[in-house]
Amino acid sequence: MYLHGNSRINEKGHLEIGGCDTADLANKFGTPLFVYDENLIREKSRAYKKAFEKSGFSYQVAYASKAFMSLAMCRLAAEEGLSLDVVSGGELYTALKADFPAERIHFHGNNKTIEEMEMALDAGIGCFVVDNFHELEVLHALGQERGMKVNILLRLTPGVSAHTHEYISTGQEDSKFGFSIHNGQALEAIKQALKMEFYNVLGIHSHIGSQIFETVGFVEAVRKLSDFLLHLRDETGYEIKVLNLGGGFGIRYTEEDTPLTADQYILPVTDEVKKQFETAGYALPEIWIEPGRSIVGDAGTTLYKIGSVKTIPGIRKYVAVDGGMTDNIRPALYQSRYEAMLANRAKDEAEEVVSIAGKCCESGDMLIWDIKLPTVSPGDLLAVSCTGAYGYAMANNYNRIARPAVVFVKDGQAEVVIARETMDDLVKLDRIPTNMLASN
Repeated sequence: MYLHGNSRINEKGHLEIGGCDTADLANKFGTPLFVYDENLIREKSRAYKKAFEKSGFSYQVAYASKAFMSLAMCRLAAEEGLSLDVVSGGELYTALKADFPAERIHFHGNNKTIEEMEMALDAGIGCFVVDNFHELEVLHALGQERGMKVNILLRLTPGVSAHTHEYISTGQEDSKFGFSIHNGQALEAIKQALKMEFYNVLGIHSHIGSQIFETVGFVEAVRKLSDFLLHLRDETGYEIKVLNLGGGFGIRYTEEDTPLTADQYILPVTDEVKKQFETAGYALPEIWIEPGRSIVGDAGTTLYKIGSVKTIPGIRKYVAVDGGMTDNIRPALYQSRYEAMLANRAKDEAEEVVSIAGKCCESGDMLIWDIKLPTVSPGDLLAVSCTGAYGYAMANNYNRIARPAVVFVKDGQAEVVIARETMDDLVKLDRIPTNMLASN
């Protein structure tokens, strides 16, 4: 298993993250357990800011909180000077409870409810990313009711499809997100927005997909967006102030993944913006981006305790852990691949090929197919790397399995930032109908 960030193998032969022995973490906090390398999250955040400082552009780096959201993560993002991208009332509420600066919050989503929009307006958030004509009308009416100008970007689909899984590719023509440039909806939406008294149209937003390892798609999106913006200027005289190019920067899950550095992602794209805009005599906009996975993904590791082992002679050896699709649904959803090691026997030689099964009552609950490990025994500790994005965020209670705890580790210290759910938590929202109570 590749060791990310501040991870190492210590003198005991144990995996150590952020100066903390994972065997000690498992003993103290239980398993499954999400372990986040806090210093690595901060390093990733700062790398994007430094890249923009080299570019010379005004910018905002907005952490895409859907990747992993908690009070502690919001505080960390605030401390690092990031903005925050939220996509629901729950994410917004969490950010506000963490005292994240409301003016640095951007609200996304293809179906924001009236209640969510009202909550965001009342909080004074910095910007809405408007996704469709329905929202364009409803949000303006809510701003009008309050007598307040609402800052907006309009999300456009530039017709660029990233090289990624179809479920996480979002910039193509056929998408549930945004206004299409190709069919004329984008032009019509911006024209409408510019005429609406209670809107302050900051600019446009584009997001072409996720887990992207090259800049070709981003550069092509900039070209298409630039052509559109020149046409928009010719039609209306309007020039944008903000160009939000979204996120989607990839990370290394396995040796087949070849992510770029923050500089390698940002500088070619900002160079293309400068080229296209200066050639057209167009004032350079502020550039916003929305990294999520690439900030927290490889900072997270999940620890599991190995339980049952099943050998089917001549076919496969299944090794079951005490978690699975309830804490990491990505392998079942996207066929995602991961690396792993025995965290308590990290120096032992890998001897056999096994498959890591989850404990849910689903044949598809498999975390890793065909991985080479030392001969495992019940009670061994398995570490699966790069689970920091869309692991806990997509966790669920299938089979009434409680969600794991989450700890941040830094300089040899570990602190719980999300407590482990209890059995009482699993039933606290349940209610027995009164007629059933009466029958007893």
